[in-house]
This record gives sequence, C-alpha cells and structure tokens, in this order.
Amino acid sequence: MRDYKKYKLWALGHEVTLESYKATRSFPKDEIYGLVSQMRRASSSVPANIAEGCGRESEGEFKRFLIIAKGSANELEYFTILAKDLGYLLEEAFFSTINDKIDKLRRSLNSLINIIQISIL
Repeated sequence: MRDYKKYKLWALGHEVTLESYKATRSFPKDEIYGLVSQMRRASSSVPANIAEGCGRESEGEFKRFLIIAKGSANELEYFTILAKDLGYLLEEAFFSTINDKIDKLRRSLNSLINIIQISIL
C-alpha cells in the first residue's frame, strides 16, 4: 500500500483545496449550496481520490482513481473561471495563482497516469 502523504501531487491537491475553501468564504451567501459547494467538493475530490487510490491493491485501480482526480481538477478549473466571470474572485493574482496550480496538478496527474499505464502493459 502506498502512503499518499509522500506524493507531492497529493500535497499540491491539498494546498489547492485549502485555497479554494479560503476563496469561497467571501462568495455571496446565496451561493453556499451552489458554486461554493461545487468548488469545495471538486477541490477536495482531487486529493481524496489520490488518497483512496493509494489504498487500493492494484495499479489499475490506482490509475482509475487518478483519472477521477483529473476530472475533478478540470471541473475545479471551470468553477474558478465561472467565479471570476461572476465577479466573486476579485483578485486577479489569486485567480492566476490557483489556475496555475490546477494546471500543474493536471499535468502531474497525467504524468503519473502515463507512468502507471506503461507499468501495467
């Protein structure tokens, strides 16, 4: 069994989750069950799926959870764009920073998925 806390990828996902929670605190109250909830669930899904995949027995199962994490990262990227366009993310620097981290997260997930795919073959 792998220790998910040793993966830099998991740490980056956790960092993005913490930043997403902080950013959504200032969103309008009528978004608590909408965009706030969606952003928080998508962001926390990334490190949660990495952790769950690490607890699985096979490389194929681990890969499947990494693919799910990648989908959640894509979803989170869209939600940050939507939040910016709605005027909820007022700091352009924060938007750029979090989207850079989401992009790095996706690229890292792709790399690990490709490595696992090669080892399965």
